[in-house]
Amino acid sequence: MIFTEQANKIFNQAISDYHLTDNVDTPIRNPYERGTIEYRLYLKCWIDTVQWHYEDIIRDPHIDPVDALALKRRIDRSNQDRTDLVEEIDSYFRSIYSDVKPLPEARLNTESPAWAVDRLSILALKIYHMREQVERTDATDEHRANCQAKLNVLLEQQVDLSTAIDQLLEDIEAGRKYMKVYRQMKMYNDPATNPVLYKK
Repeated sequence: MIFTEQANKIFNQAISDYHLTDNVDTPIRNPYERGTIEYRLYLKCWIDTVQWHYEDIIRDPHIDPVDALALKRRIDRSNQDRTDLVEEIDSYFRSIYSDVKPLPEARLNTESPAWAVDRLSILALKIYHMREQVERTDATDEHRANCQAKLNVLLEQQVDLSTAIDQLLEDIEAGRKYMKVYRQMKMYNDPATNPVLYKK
């Protein structure tokens, strides 16, 4: 199976499983074997889906400030988990292509495969929730039409991004491009580099 075909299928599965309860506190039940790329893709999209709903909740203008602060902490942890997982997925790709010798004219891509996969996961969420808007029975015809136009663009974008990711992987496998991964250095999470934390 083509990589993004598999990824999009797993993303849709994770999103669908989450919406069985539609509750940010629902425990994840990852159906894939730990350590596999399928496991990581499902977990990636689950984290993204929960965070999507965190972001909805925190925008409630009537949210209790104490609850909002607690939720902001959860969003911060979720962002770190997301970043760590993207790096895990890149490690998977690096191991898959570790024996490939880049051609002399090989070029570097603007982003690693896993960060492109990150965008594909978010895109699956946008499509799911935009489709929800299209199907709303309590919305105006104008709202549904506007959302349908946006959904059409998102679906086209999904095809284009999937194609680009698969082509990138083909290029890496053939030695036409090479991977270079920079670890995310989020200074605000590190007590040694965040001045608010190390000056206390």
